[in-house]
Amino acid sequence: MIDFEAARVKMVESQIRTTDVTSHSVLRAFLSVPREAFVPEKVKALAYADADIALAPGRYMMDASPLAKLLQAAEISKDDRVLLLGAGSGYVAALLSQLAGSVTALEVDASLAEQARANLASFNCPNVTVVTGDMAQGHAASSPYELIFVDGAIEEVPSVLLEQLSEGGRLVAVVGYGNAAQAKVLLREHGAISESSRFNLSIKPLPGFVKAKEFVF
Repeated sequence: MIDFEAARVKMVESQIRTTDVTSHSVLRAFLSVPREAFVPEKVKALAYADADIALAPGRYMMDASPLAKLLQAAEISKDDRVLLLGAGSGYVAALLSQLAGSVTALEVDASLAEQARANLASFNCPNVTVVTGDMAQGHAASSPYELIFVDGAIEEVPSVLLEQLSEGGRLVAVVGYGNAAQAKVLLREHGAISESSRFNLSIKPLPGFVKAKEFVF
């Protein structure tokens, strides 16, 4: 019988704290949310492994360490309205529910969206709404957002997403693939977008964000 609570504490102490994650609110969120409740039944024993967990073809639950680093970089407050791109099984939305005021979790895969709704209902996350749609287009109906958080690496940030940020809002994403990919924070101020690179981070890609082909004449 696995002691999931002990495994959760060990994950925070050995996987997250050791990678310069010091935000008390982020650490509390990882301690509060039962990761095992959001992974497929057949791999539940691997819930706290230091690795990505497959959820569906081409979709993964991100390893806890890089996820915690990204959440810390997002500097989330209780007043923030958040758009999560990639609801997956609901785990990241559950973490965000502990950190933000409200969360809209967008998912293109209808089956995953249903799983996320069921998992979040079991965990009791009344401030999270799961919606379906093209993740690269965002969800303008609930905009503007103080934070747009992308759960997976993308090739480029679509401009339509930046239009859904509030004044002072930011978008956190890993841009690029492999070891050259960078965690970036894009900030909207006075109608302009500034961009800062925080650290290199190699994570699994989020489908649907392929850069448009450029024609060279």
